[in-house]
Amino acid sequence: MSPSERFWTSRLRWRLHGAWQWPAFAVLTLVDGLVLDWLPPLGAARMDLILGVLIATFANLFLVGAIAPFLTKRLSVRREAVLAGAGVPRAEGSPPPEAEREVLQDRVATALLVAGLVAVLVSGLANRPLTVSETEATEEVGRELRNYALRAESEELTRNLETANTIRLSDGYFRACIARDDRRRYVCLLIDTDKDPTEVRRDRDARPNSAFAR
Repeated sequence: MSPSERFWTSRLRWRLHGAWQWPAFAVLTLVDGLVLDWLPPLGAARMDLILGVLIATFANLFLVGAIAPFLTKRLSVRREAVLAGAGVPRAEGSPPPEAEREVLQDRVATALLVAGLVAVLVSGLANRPLTVSETEATEEVGRELRNYALRAESEELTRNLETANTIRLSDGYFRACIARDDRRRYVCLLIDTDKDPTEVRRDRDARPNSAFAR
């Protein structure tokens, strides 16, 4: 076998050793999109799957196309400097430097893709306690609104509890309303769930939340 044939055979063998980057890109981009959909990092509302996949695609292309080559170059330069400083000669039959760099970049890119998935997953899970807390606060508002209607001993409020609706004015601070029989006037409460015990005040504004929010 000629030197040229040995070179390309060695190069091909090493490139096959480093053939994980694009399969990992395809699989992990889809997984990233699913995680972004089910565990959105910036809010309680779920993200559309297609939007999640698009965001993951651009992010992963940046990792593969920009970050991975930069890190590979730095690692290659450092490795060559260490070997040169130690006076270690290149072993006979070792793969071409270009093939080694290609394999190294493939592995670096794959590691970055995995790290990106971990980051998305951690960010989504970190947001879940906020979602749970918001749900608990909303449930507390519902209990306080019902208790108010029962304490008032008002048959009108009690039979109209099904019309109750709530808006969040700020973190832990809500406005909850119950419609009166004529459906034009409302009894509204300002409820602060951050205080212990929960603070409940009657709002003199009888407008519904739909008009109040505007």
